[in-house]
Amino acid sequence: RGPRSRWDGCRVNGLSVLLRKELLESWRTLRLPIVGGLFLLVGLTSPLLAKFLPEIIEAAAGDQLPSIPIPTPVAADAADQLWKNLAQFGAIAAIVLAMSSVAAEKERGTAAFVLSKTVSRGAFLASKIVAIGTVLVVGVVLATAVAWFYTAVLFEPLPVAGWVAFAALAWLGLAVWAAITFAGSVVTGSTAAAAGVGFVGFLVLSIASAIPTVSHYLPGGLA
Repeated sequence: RGPRSRWDGCRVNGLSVLLRKELLESWRTLRLPIVGGLFLLVGLTSPLLAKFLPEIIEAAAGDQLPSIPIPTPVAADAADQLWKNLAQFGAIAAIVLAMSSVAAEKERGTAAFVLSKTVSRGAFLASKIVAIGTVLVVGVVLATAVAWFYTAVLFEPLPVAGWVAFAALAWLGLAVWAAITFAGSVVTGSTAAAAGVGFVGFLVLSIASAIPTVSHYLPGGLA
């Protein structure tokens, strides 16, 4: 039992070391700051777009749409706009984060070098999955927090608990696209192929979401 315990400990330590390495790499390669900045911009612009979109439409259309009433925007419109923006830009970010996670290391040969140490394949993959999920958590939290603040300023304060649930569901939806792309990165061993798997999956499931009886069981149904 002694040697087995030491071996298991090496594998656990391997996971923690690899996870720190992945998070540090996300910071040094600017993946984390760029994704955080993108999500921050999404959270900032969503309430602004919901608030001023009717005025933009009126200014652009002029007298061409005199008979079409434009509803007054409310706080729910800001949340709805944020969800749509996260579903689009967030999905792209999730796919880009996951597409080279394993494939790039296979192409460079670093995956074989790491796995030759006392690190299991499970720890190798788990560290990457957790790192991708952590980057998406940071992005979603930034977007949701900024959107909540500007929604309170432009419209009215909304319950924080509702926005926490909103963030959790938004992250879960993005995790689906990251998981599909990550699977493509592992199986194909090609960054381009993994990106293709992710975008095809996103396209197919987005089209399937248009079917009412099916949409509730797909990521889009989380809305």
